[in-house]
Amino acid sequence: MPIPTPYLHSSLHKMKAIAGTTTMALADEERGYNGKITCIVILSCMVAATGGIIYGYDIGISGGVTSMVPFLEKFFPKVYLKMKQDSNISNYCKFDSQLLTTFTSSLYIAGLVASFFASSVTRTFGRKPSILTGGAAFLIGAALGGAALNIYMLILGRVMLGVGIGFANQSVPLYLSEMAPPRYRGAINIGFQLCVGIGVLSANLTNFGTEKIKDGWGWRISLAMAAVPASMLTLGSLFLPETPNSIIQHSRDHHKAKQMLQRIRGTNDVEQELEDLVEASHISNSIKHPFKNILHRKYRPQLVMAIAIPFFQQFTGINVISFYAPILFLTIGLGESASLLLSAIVTGVVGTTSTFISMLMVDKLGRRVLFISGGIQMFLSQVIVGSIMATQLGDHGEISKTYAYLILLLICIYVAGFAWSWGPLGWLVPSEIFQMEIRSAAQSITVAVNFLFTFIVAQTFLSMLCHFKSGTFFFFGGWVVVMTVFVYLLLPETRNVPIEQMDRVWREHFFWKRIVGEI
Repeated sequence: MPIPTPYLHSSLHKMKAIAGTTTMALADEERGYNGKITCIVILSCMVAATGGIIYGYDIGISGGVTSMVPFLEKFFPKVYLKMKQDSNISNYCKFDSQLLTTFTSSLYIAGLVASFFASSVTRTFGRKPSILTGGAAFLIGAALGGAALNIYMLILGRVMLGVGIGFANQSVPLYLSEMAPPRYRGAINIGFQLCVGIGVLSANLTNFGTEKIKDGWGWRISLAMAAVPASMLTLGSLFLPETPNSIIQHSRDHHKAKQMLQRIRGTNDVEQELEDLVEASHISNSIKHPFKNILHRKYRPQLVMAIAIPFFQQFTGINVISFYAPILFLTIGLGESASLLLSAIVTGVVGTTSTFISMLMVDKLGRRVLFISGGIQMFLSQVIVGSIMATQLGDHGEISKTYAYLILLLICIYVAGFAWSWGPLGWLVPSEIFQMEIRSAAQSITVAVNFLFTFIVAQTFLSMLCHFKSGTFFFFGGWVVVMTVFVYLLLPETRNVPIEQMDRVWREHFFWKRIVGEI
């Protein structure tokens, strides 16, 4: 949905006023930072961003596989029998099974735990080993899932996938933000979310193809195909250069870090950026307990954002669509094959296209404009979908095809709004606002909170749908209002601010300067 230009201009003016930011004074060119987009940055970030593909592929594959009849018959026969034989069961309760949701959500508990181990690996050994570990663990999980003979093997595979995603989500956004030049950091980091969208699209198209295999083993192909992006990440990470920030933090070899800066920036004049990295490294190395240190008052804004942003990202309701889009379309009366195809279009093509639009706009319009405009778009579409389902879909029977396709259109609008706001920015903003001394710990908190509430939403959604029915959409719509107001009041603009100078935006914000002190 296009956003009117006058609205963006007026909103940007108001947001800057209320946030009290002076990011232009901190722009990288005014700090003496030099450099451009180089081939090594592009190639390195493309490889690292495939960590987003493994995450997106898993999100997309789960909902499709759990709507395949052979898969349900083998692992969840009670769900299948209830769906097919009990004609009196409510449309909203057909898939209400704790075992079924455990299959989906077990990954996120594993990812939550793994993210804290990933923090130690990232801080001690660097970003590259964490990315390699993530790819290898996901590869093992894909093999176990594709070869699963029973529910225990299936869930063990999900746990290994969770370990892989925990490591990848902790390290990849940091890697992208540290490799990117400040003025292009937003676009490059959103490459992670773009890859998530590509992963979702690939998964849904895979499900659409494998669902047609008559012998009933198509679900094995869907689960095993996760090994393709995992192999790309694992092998590619062997050739990734380490970030200059990580080199200084671990080896304290300033000359090596300077050489790497010159390579990735495409210029010999990197003294100002190197000076900032060295200063940040000195502070970082003086911190022995980063998880304890992040509780200090001066890091209060970053801690709030590390918790609030991933929490809000999950309570946009996007996983209602991503995990269960095929199930939603079955619920509103579309056939199994049509459900998988329409799910692929909604969560894949629309989402990926909108994320690409976000890449083009984020460093021009800023983060706040996209957050707020996307929030308004998501809220309106959720309220309308909830209203249609409340009035047109009862506990029994089917909704008319006209209303079913209207819901599809509204879900497209919703996914577009998420994909250029809370989708990419939910990963971008946390990865760029933390000082080096707390960066690894804070990113682990961000990933852990993300996984915790992804687990809660995934574990409770089918039961919530059964009890709240169409009210589920109003529930998440209410949270979208809360998070949009939160961003409007409490999140300063971070566009063009060098990552090692980010602490200044909090000291210039009308509210946070009372907590951390003015400059």
